[in-house]
Amino acid sequence: APETRLPPLAGLTTASGTPVPGLDLVPGDGRVRLVNVFASWCVPCRQEHPALMALSQDPRFEVVAINYKDKPENALAFLSDLGNPFDALGTDEAGRSTIDWGVYGVPETFLVGPDGTILWKQTGPLTPQSVEGGLLPALAKIAPARG
Repeated sequence: APETRLPPLAGLTTASGTPVPGLDLVPGDGRVRLVNVFASWCVPCRQEHPALMALSQDPRFEVVAINYKDKPENALAFLSDLGNPFDALGTDEAGRSTIDWGVYGVPETFLVGPDGTILWKQTGPLTPQSVEGGLLPALAKIAPARG
């Protein structure tokens, strides 16, 4: 995965009111992350959002995002309406950082292992089938489910 540092979405806070940090992804830092690239204007992003909300409850990884070619006020309204599953969110209004990720469009989602390797990628919206048949088996190889 490419090193990615992006500023936070101004005004986005956690349920407790703490500001959500920007994205500071350094490959090989030992953390497992699910990186979602989304935009408020993307209809499939809205469709996949419940899956991201559910995945944000999994303690085996952090759910982080790159907000792609979006107006900050629209992204904030999108997350206010649908909920915020993200532990960190970086804004990329120009769409430059996603070039390094090889993103063709939104949504795209990547599972990044603790060594920085991209272990799984979903082009298009997350679905129950893609989560059960792709993401969770890839995750189980590096972080088995507990209980």
